[in-house]
Amino acid sequence: MPYYIFSKNSDNVENTIYRIAENNSDLNNLNIIQSDNKIIENNVQNFNDIKFLKKIPLKYNNNDITFVDYETPINNNGNYFLNKEELKNYINNISKPIKQFLDNNTNHPLFNLWNNYYNQLNSLNLDIITYPLNKSLEQYFNDLEQTSLHILQLP
Repeated sequence: MPYYIFSKNSDNVENTIYRIAENNSDLNNLNIIQSDNKIIENNVQNFNDIKFLKKIPLKYNNNDITFVDYETPINNNGNYFLNKEELKNYINNISKPIKQFLDNNTNHPLFNLWNNYYNQLNSLNLDIITYPLNKSLEQYFNDLEQTSLHILQLP
């Protein structure tokens, strides 16, 4: 069962999501103090919708999470990336925290998973992708049966 980690004591406060975990093992391998956070179990469909940038966990109230649809920027007309430059910027932005994690956690149980994903991101041939890309990069990887991770899963 997936888990959603929010800032503790932030009922009905928007944008307090901190991490997501696909299962109990991933939850236990997050670099967090669990008692300092609000951890809510929820279903796999919502987890996948977050992972593939279809929904965003907006807030929680007790153990109920409010999800909203992910909206692409207005200028993208429903597309996630209009061109190679937008996708390149996105990859650069999510690669930075991954690289920081890798540099500081060489003995972490999820190091190899994230190292492989980091290499996958940075070796992606952006020239073979058809633009505009009407799906998230995470969905694109999943459709190719490659590893797909959301930055909120980063330990």
